[in-house]
Amino acid sequence: MNFTGVKAAEPTKSVHQYRPVTDYMTSDVITFSPDQSIADAMDTFLELRISGAPVVDHNGKILGILSEIDCLKILVDEAYHNLPHGRINVSNYMSAGVSTVPITADVLDVASKFLRTHFRRFPVVDVNGKLVGQVSRRDILKATRDMKTSTW
Repeated sequence: MNFTGVKAAEPTKSVHQYRPVTDYMTSDVITFSPDQSIADAMDTFLELRISGAPVVDHNGKILGILSEIDCLKILVDEAYHNLPHGRINVSNYMSAGVSTVPITADVLDVASKFLRTHFRRFPVVDVNGKLVGQVSRRDILKATRDMKTSTW
């Protein structure tokens, strides 16, 4: 009801359905294990030219994310705290607070989430938190291009 006592009309919902995130995500994701050497992880970043990867347990459940910025902390630890990194595991430097996208999300959901965060990619997880893929800003940009060619 509005102030005149007349029930206000419900806003109409868009009938446009957006494509599911699964149409654009990468399902072949490079991952790390928590007990993997941080030196191995840094080698992987450099060799594969990637800037981050999910950390998963033996069942594929996501535990964290390791990024280049996490690895840069090693230089500071070595310089200021005299801590060697040779035997340090990924779990010591990964970011545990992972922002994920559910497998049920559509590209509009993901685009909105990218606009609210500084992240460049999100792990895509099933209802049990198991990693099923990864979606990047570029993947959603492709979805935007595809929408443009079909609807604009």
